[in-house]
Amino acid sequence: MSERAGERSWPEGEYEAALARIDALEHAAAEIGTRLDERTVCAELAGFLVRRVADAAGVDLLPPEGADPAPGASVVGRGALLDGTGDDGAPHGSRVLARPLVTGNGEELGSVRVARASGAFSAHESAVVSHAARLAGLHLGHARRLAATEATALHLQRALVAEPGRPHPNLEIAGRYLPAGPRTLVGGDWFETVRLHFGRSLLVVGDVMGHGLDAAVDMNAYRTALREVAATDLPPHRVLRQLDAVVAEDEGRRPATCLLIQVDPARSTATFASAGHLPPVVFGADGSAGLVGLPVGPPLGTGLGGYEPEVRTLGPADTLLLFTDGLVERRGEDIDVSLARLAALRLPPGSGPEAVVDEVLRRLDAGTAEDDVAVLAARVRERPVA
Repeated sequence: MSERAGERSWPEGEYEAALARIDALEHAAAEIGTRLDERTVCAELAGFLVRRVADAAGVDLLPPEGADPAPGASVVGRGALLDGTGDDGAPHGSRVLARPLVTGNGEELGSVRVARASGAFSAHESAVVSHAARLAGLHLGHARRLAATEATALHLQRALVAEPGRPHPNLEIAGRYLPAGPRTLVGGDWFETVRLHFGRSLLVVGDVMGHGLDAAVDMNAYRTALREVAATDLPPHRVLRQLDAVVAEDEGRRPATCLLIQVDPARSTATFASAGHLPPVVFGADGSAGLVGLPVGPPLGTGLGGYEPEVRTLGPADTLLLFTDGLVERRGEDIDVSLARLAALRLPPGSGPEAVVDEVLRRLDAGTAEDDVAVLAARVRERPVA
């Protein structure tokens, strides 16, 4: 190969191979790690290697410490993974290569393995595999740390929301909390139950305006204040008045909507009061649903008061469902249409609180909601026949 003065002489084909290697490394940076999700990173790594250097690629991940083993993502190209051909640890010159997936702090998370049906991997191709593996290892380390942080935050949120006080044994209850997607870990939706005198229980669901840690902090403050006010055994509308006055004194507190239902099993009645919250639904023994029309006062924290009670008789096997707006609201849709969709549900006859919650969340596809979802269902427990 000829060369000009001052220029390096490249072996035949080496210059083109080096350019291809540089191009592959640039594409690796753009194509691997587009999302901080383990399975996505694995799939992107395997896909990149199949497109660039191999006939087949597979990724195996070690489970996080303390977790059950779970397979990593794999992509198979034109051929299949070859077993026992060449030295898996060889730097190049073999038809099968394996490289570890290592985080920035040196923790090994698994390995990637590539194979070719014929022809050995060149030194440049081996370098591309090693670089892609190192890049994926860094992204996988970030993804695993993010997942651990999210799990901690979600467990904290659920501990705050999903452990209400104990109602009287004469009530069956079920509650669920769903965050708004994988990145909104904490919010202001909550539910609560408070045991009152004479076998009565207070059911509560609330929604602090906004999202994030600040909304969660305010949610916990509302919940604490409500427990204190409800302990005085006032009727629901007066509990809201007291709570509104208490919260209005703190100018830094965010407004919140709230729905209270005082259930009296001995009288088969429920007394409702709403502070700007959506109405509850009652599922009858036949599985049909009906919205409860209520006078609606202003949200808590305004200091305006104006809350009024509504009393309703509970039929045998009636199940009350309280919820936050994330359950029904959809972008660009009128709220009346959203509520009508919930009211149109027909559940299996005799469905109890657990079944009602599960079915409503499933049928309304609450797992994909754009806002937090909190639901609380309750039914008067049937008395044993003497």
